[in-house]
Amino acid sequence: MAFDEFKDQLPDIDPVVTGEWLESLTDLTDAYGKARAGYVLRRVLLEARRLQIGLPSMVSTHYVNTIAPEEEPPFPGDEDIERRIRRLIRWNAAVMVLRANKEAVGIGGHLSTYASAASLYEVGFNHFFRGKDHPGGGDHVFFQGHSAPGVYARAYLEGRIDEARLDLFRQEVSGGAGLSSYPHPRLMPDFWEFPTVSMGLGILNSVYQARFNRYLHARGLKDTSQQRVWMFAGDGEMDEPESIAALTLASRERLDNLILVVNCNLQRLDGPVRGNGKVIQELESLFRGAGWHVVKAVWGREWDELLARDTDGVLLDKMNSTPDGQFQKYATESGAFIREDFFGPDPRLRKMVEHLSDSDLVRLRRGGHDYRKVYAAYKVATELTDVPTVILAKTVKGWTLGPDIEARNVTHQAKKMTATDLRKFRDRLGLPISDKQLEDLPYHHPGADSELVEYMRWRRQELGGSVPRRVVRYDTPALPAPAAYDEFKAGTEDKGLEASTTVAFVRLLRKLLRDPNIGRRIVPIIPDEARTFGMESLFKECKIYNPLGQNYEPVDKGTLMPYLEAKDGQLLEEGITEAGSMAMFTSAGTSYATHGQPMIPFFIFYSMFGFQRVQDLIWSFGDSRGRGFLLGATAGRTTLSGEGLQHQDGHSLLMASTVPNCVAYDPAWAYEVAVIVRDGLRRMYDEGQDVFYYLALYNEPYVMATMPEGAEEGILAGLYPFRKSAADGPRAQLLGSGPMLPVALEAQRTLAETYGVAADVWSATSYQQLRAEALSCERWNRLHPTEPARVPYVTRVLSEAGGPVVAVSDFMKAVPDQIARWVESDYLSLGTDGYGRSDTRAGLRRHFEVDSAHVVAGVLHALSRSGDVKPQTVADAIEAAGLHPDLPDPASL
Repeated sequence: MAFDEFKDQLPDIDPVVTGEWLESLTDLTDAYGKARAGYVLRRVLLEARRLQIGLPSMVSTHYVNTIAPEEEPPFPGDEDIERRIRRLIRWNAAVMVLRANKEAVGIGGHLSTYASAASLYEVGFNHFFRGKDHPGGGDHVFFQGHSAPGVYARAYLEGRIDEARLDLFRQEVSGGAGLSSYPHPRLMPDFWEFPTVSMGLGILNSVYQARFNRYLHARGLKDTSQQRVWMFAGDGEMDEPESIAALTLASRERLDNLILVVNCNLQRLDGPVRGNGKVIQELESLFRGAGWHVVKAVWGREWDELLARDTDGVLLDKMNSTPDGQFQKYATESGAFIREDFFGPDPRLRKMVEHLSDSDLVRLRRGGHDYRKVYAAYKVATELTDVPTVILAKTVKGWTLGPDIEARNVTHQAKKMTATDLRKFRDRLGLPISDKQLEDLPYHHPGADSELVEYMRWRRQELGGSVPRRVVRYDTPALPAPAAYDEFKAGTEDKGLEASTTVAFVRLLRKLLRDPNIGRRIVPIIPDEARTFGMESLFKECKIYNPLGQNYEPVDKGTLMPYLEAKDGQLLEEGITEAGSMAMFTSAGTSYATHGQPMIPFFIFYSMFGFQRVQDLIWSFGDSRGRGFLLGATAGRTTLSGEGLQHQDGHSLLMASTVPNCVAYDPAWAYEVAVIVRDGLRRMYDEGQDVFYYLALYNEPYVMATMPEGAEEGILAGLYPFRKSAADGPRAQLLGSGPMLPVALEAQRTLAETYGVAADVWSATSYQQLRAEALSCERWNRLHPTEPARVPYVTRVLSEAGGPVVAVSDFMKAVPDQIARWVESDYLSLGTDGYGRSDTRAGLRRHFEVDSAHVVAGVLHALSRSGDVKPQTVADAIEAAGLHPDLPDPASL
């Protein structure tokens, strides 16, 4: 036999008893058939799991509801009232989109997603979603992005949004206080909490939100034990890698405060999700394999009686074997077609439904449209413990919208309805709207004092207030005194010690962690690179958060910096997942609103794997109005020697400039890091500004300079004079950033000693901030033509200095080019365009033409254009430095 080889490992201590069990199974199969035998075995496996025998759970179960009819809890609400409420919301959600597209053709919007998910949401709104005023703190609900019209329609009935604002759906600029297309906290800061429409990110963020809630609780900052995280997603969305990226984390950390509801309407944007397969079964296997509880709501109550009569298992077999594409077709066909195609091939099936009319067959609902089945699934999900729960609810995309939309492949793109469709939709919902009124696409509100609205308000009052609702209420923490930053101003010149800006940051972070006021609010986040960044000392000092503690003895226990985990650890060592780390950063950075607890996250990562890898999550963080610090360590294309093409970052500063509320800096000195972090703490946590900071940090050690007097304003503005040249000759201006500032200083010496050129060196800490201020001046001047023109800061300070300007950066030339049009003199950018290479720092800088020799040549060339230096002098400098003018442009390699 196939398993004979395991006899020795798994000895049979009683072969007689084993044989009796096997013989009983054979007898059961012979007497009652395979279907009955399968049913009994599944019940045995479930009982074994209940008894904690240790057998793995079944990866997949039959294509039926997880909760049997006799196990369903009683529905506690008024079924008739809730049905009528649901119908009103369905109508208003659709009309809102139709009116918007009538007034502004092509404005968009989605009819079908909410239509399929209405019961899923309404059961939650009426019985489960706890608001901000709930004693336990309220739930966190991540709404599926395309379902936004239904959420607005409910808020309209509740009195939170009026008709005028509904008419401004997707018109946030021309109309003023319009409604955003999807959940966007940045655009509707009192309404939405979590942006979810970038596919997959909502699921990832919801897992880490649940994890962060436990982190807050474990560290004694807030009791989150009564708060749940609800996430709503579509079955097509589950194909995104981010959707499944953190499933094992959720089960491993036993996040039973997380409930994921997957709306399985079987359709993507263009067609079936799994036309030839069964997406619910596939997802069940995925989630069970990842260790989750799985609750399936496949069939509505109309199927219960048929399944109870299925003694031969033929209906069950038909359900198991019919692919999704065919189920989609049934949703568009007549009862006669369903009778013939689904039930007809087997006479036993045909007989099973002979008492049902064709209309009855059409009304055989899917589980996600039956509020009793949905309520039972939610109730069980809130009671299950130890691991998270996913609810797989089968629905029809575009449910109730009529035959031209419902379950069609074009359903997702539907923005309009014909007059006939609209009449059928109204009739199906039973609304008192005349044919004449339909011409105006009217909203329908039963009145603020109506039975329906009073019921809605009563349910929300019982559950702690309206959802969604974003609230910002917290006590501002006292920030460290200015003296906390003094040591960084002194530099290391007097001691001759070298340090990198990463080391300087780590030292600053340790000081902040020890601060009596904000230390406990610091959230250090590292994706498995702490030793790379010299942060391993935090293992012992802060301990690594692990909800299970440390149930083993670390191999480095006897060392000075052992790997220590603790249930109340402060450091988040996320493993090799920048996406997961960014999701945790989002949860921490929005905690001031979601929990009323202002946390200060510092997410330090391998620079190349930050913006390039997770900018979609960073953009979402900006939408969330998140606050915190992103630290791109090992930045630069020449500073990280030896690593090569996929590790050397020369473009993150450019990418950071694309996020409107990201404040990006490229500091060269320890004191610059300290000044920038202090400013960030002031703006985000003292003044409450919804911005976040990105700092490029480097691993190259050099002697840290002393802070010049009065430099702070220029550091924050993005540019300040660092060292004026003492030479007496043609003058030029050298702008350096990060580790290129020491390169600029070396070039300054060569220019003065060899060529008699006076090149003043400036520290360019942020081209992004210089550009932003210049654009602001430019806009003001354009819109105030009769007022005195404003002069940008960069224009003013560089024009006063005189001479051509050469900027050198360890990033692409496009980074310093951001200020080019506001520099009135000749301007030249030197940068690291092209793919990275493995080599020494010196070799890389020569290759990318940013070493001091190329800087010298660049300055001399700029001076030759103005006639201050002869062209031959430039040629001589090129030859003396051993440069090769005819080598290929590194950007082309």
